[in-house]
Amino acid sequence: MKTFLSEVVDAVLSENRDTSHITFVLPGKRAGIFLKKELQSRSTKTAFAPEIYSIEEFVQEISGIRLMSNIQLLFEFYNIYRDLTPGEQQEDFNSFSRWAQTVLQDFNEIDRYLIPPEAIFSHLSAIKEMDHWYLSEEKTPLQQQYIRFWDTLGSYYRALSHSLVSSGNGYQGLIYRQTLRHLEAYTTRRSDRHFIFVGFNALNNAETTIIQEFLRKGARIYWDTDKVFIDDTEHDAGLFMRQYQKNWRYYQEHPFEKISSHFSEKKNINIIGIPGKTGQAMYAGNILSSLQEQGDLSGTALILGDEALLNPVLNAIPDHITGVNITGGFPLAYSPLASWFRAFFRLMENENSGTWYYQHVIHLISHPVSGTLLNRNGRDTVSEFLKYIQDNNIVFVTREHLDHIFTGGEQEGALPAELRALLFFSPGHHTSDEVIQKCISLTEQFREAYSPQNNPLFLEYLFHFHEIFNQLLFFNKTYQVLSLSALTQVYTELLLQQTVDFQGEPLEGLQVMGVLESRNLDFDTVILTSANEGNLPSGKSGNSFIPFDLKVAYGLPTYKEKDAIYAYHFYRLLQRARKIYLLYNTDAGSFDGAEKSRFLQQLTTFSQPLHITTEKIALAQAAPPPSGVSTVPKTPSLMEAIRQHAERGFSPTSLTNYIRNPMEFYQQSVLGIRNEYDVEETIAANTLGTIVHDTLEDLYKPLEGTVLKKKHIAAMQQEAESLIRKNFAAVYQGGDFSRGKNLLSYEVAKRYLKNFLKLEQKRLENGDTIRIIAVETDLRIPVRVPGVAFPVYLRGKVDRVEEINGTLRFIDYKTGRVDPPELELPEWEVLSSGEKYGKAFQLLCYAYMLTRDPSYPLPVEAAIISFKNLQKGFLRFAKKGASRSDKNHIISEETFEHFTTQLYHIISEICNPDIPFSDR
Repeated sequence: MKTFLSEVVDAVLSENRDTSHITFVLPGKRAGIFLKKELQSRSTKTAFAPEIYSIEEFVQEISGIRLMSNIQLLFEFYNIYRDLTPGEQQEDFNSFSRWAQTVLQDFNEIDRYLIPPEAIFSHLSAIKEMDHWYLSEEKTPLQQQYIRFWDTLGSYYRALSHSLVSSGNGYQGLIYRQTLRHLEAYTTRRSDRHFIFVGFNALNNAETTIIQEFLRKGARIYWDTDKVFIDDTEHDAGLFMRQYQKNWRYYQEHPFEKISSHFSEKKNINIIGIPGKTGQAMYAGNILSSLQEQGDLSGTALILGDEALLNPVLNAIPDHITGVNITGGFPLAYSPLASWFRAFFRLMENENSGTWYYQHVIHLISHPVSGTLLNRNGRDTVSEFLKYIQDNNIVFVTREHLDHIFTGGEQEGALPAELRALLFFSPGHHTSDEVIQKCISLTEQFREAYSPQNNPLFLEYLFHFHEIFNQLLFFNKTYQVLSLSALTQVYTELLLQQTVDFQGEPLEGLQVMGVLESRNLDFDTVILTSANEGNLPSGKSGNSFIPFDLKVAYGLPTYKEKDAIYAYHFYRLLQRARKIYLLYNTDAGSFDGAEKSRFLQQLTTFSQPLHITTEKIALAQAAPPPSGVSTVPKTPSLMEAIRQHAERGFSPTSLTNYIRNPMEFYQQSVLGIRNEYDVEETIAANTLGTIVHDTLEDLYKPLEGTVLKKKHIAAMQQEAESLIRKNFAAVYQGGDFSRGKNLLSYEVAKRYLKNFLKLEQKRLENGDTIRIIAVETDLRIPVRVPGVAFPVYLRGKVDRVEEINGTLRFIDYKTGRVDPPELELPEWEVLSSGEKYGKAFQLLCYAYMLTRDPSYPLPVEAAIISFKNLQKGFLRFAKKGASRSDKNHIISEETFEHFTTQLYHIISEICNPDIPFSDR
């Protein structure tokens, strides 16, 4: 494949110029590396290399002004703002920065497009004043202050520009304006150079003026476009170049170079919809694995339509693909330490009078990088702490709680007092400088905890964080404006600007990059992710205080021009490629999900004759790792764990878990995995169920063996609320249920009990005779399962057994919603084939266990009380007959003959060593 840069080098070398006198200017730095490689590969003799600049470097060279970082620019602007704003009207840095970033973006656009600043600020002020114009009303002080703000924008702009130019620093637009002032002197001084501009597309007015001036003095420019884009007057990918071809005086006498015809050549285009971002990353990994089998990946680029996919993509690249180059380096914001310090700042910001919200503590303590820092001398302090939080249901962590775990008395492994003081302190009592110093000290603690031999990458990250905190210290000492919240904001901004560069050959192997970084580069195979509307193009987003109509009037770019820029980048990326994979997200629940990019629609609607385009919806499938995640074989040790579980007893709930998903049964029932974060600051559904169950037990236990009377119901109605309060306090120790979600849960429990007792009263009024036989009865029975060589038990607890009008019935309370069809079996086989009839399976389990006791003879009924569906009353188990209305509610020995066939099938499958646990 002949690349664009190769074509440019051919054209330049054909003129036999001395390359040492050539200056190339490109849109970005990355293309310069590839251009240098092309020149070296063609060189037949030793010669000085040409100069190669990105346009950003070039204008700094001409103007003599250095580009400032966004953070430093924000601080400089704040100084100007304070100088020009009366003291009583000044905002703190945190409030100022919320609008100042947008103002600076507008200043930048005004300068890049060479807009007369006084004129546009005057128009902007007039528009804002008209927005608040009222015929008969006087303006409020707040309205007057608002209008004054727009009047002062021009003053801010002039003062900031003067200050920056005086210091030799500036933002991009200001540098462009200053470049024009120095352009004549620069071209005269460097008249011996031949300037060549390569691969530009959407130029701002300053760039247009600069380039045309160089062209007037003998420079050349090579565009990277295609006949398809230029000839079609409606094609957005050629919008800007058609304008230059029409409007530039240069093209009245010179040809428009270079227009290729590569886009219409033969291409295999695969448009693939995949659910989720991670799904796209996994699918891209599968494509790469397949391509690797076919040969070298040097001509392959993985382009990230959304750069947030970088981490998932890197994790999805198969291990056998070793030559991977990340253009621009790895963003420090994606490193493990970034999320650790994010959790640390959140902990500081949300400290309240010496207490910390448990989730903020857990996020920090349980973070993967915390283990090495906190676990000392073989003691698993992190696990101890998480267990302590969970066992005691602690919502707000105090210093005493921390000391209880992290000091550990005199035992080895206690956390040093210095480290405890760094991790947990009250930020309200510290200056910003002190907080930054603590962060620096924490980086030193990490450095001591992690060995260089085993953790070189982690220590590289750590070095960059040490630099960031020293920059923060410098800014805070210089400007002295940072509150804790502002400190976090500035830290985040600095973090987003940092990358970690890995050593390696930047021109070899698989190239991973963003869309903008692909400018001027060509690849034989292209894999593009996140090709959705909202990414390609980005839509109408973009912060600006300048109204749309005013932008149009002054020639500033709007979303229409930005869409055209995205169109060019997309189509240019495909221009010379032969194998193309375009992945988009089909997940409708995600921000960019479901709607594929309009560019993909265009490819299929306006397909070129030689393009072979296929579309499909796929599911990402990652190759299972060696350890196996989707299936778990039953090793001898695992079979011993299953045997022990069977001897303790299978509960109806655990068996329905197995029916739903064997892997879930394995993790929860066999391994006993618990969620370390199960602390309830609000009453969860399972806890609400416990409270309702416990209250009903308190109410009905004294009535065992008693025929239920209306006086019993009246007494229970009087007693119910105090019992609910007692059980709330017992389950939710030290928690406040007088407000918020907990109060709602408390009121729900009251309503559940009130409505249930009304239902009981109604039954008595209807003439039913109800005798309470048993309440909360524990059951455990042996089960002989054919083919299973060890003892098997069933265990469970029946909520209530009653006799109603002479029929024995047992009742299971459910605080969730249950509907009658869930308990009505069409066929017996459905019990073991899915979760739809899980409630019916559980009822039959309880009935089977209960009736093995001669005290509870058959026949019986089984029913569920669904507190979310109380209007349906007692929902009874039923076996459907031939007709829809034929329902048998009686449970007999014949019922159990059918039920046990399904029960034994499930248990024998669990206990079969040849059937692995797997996801269902």
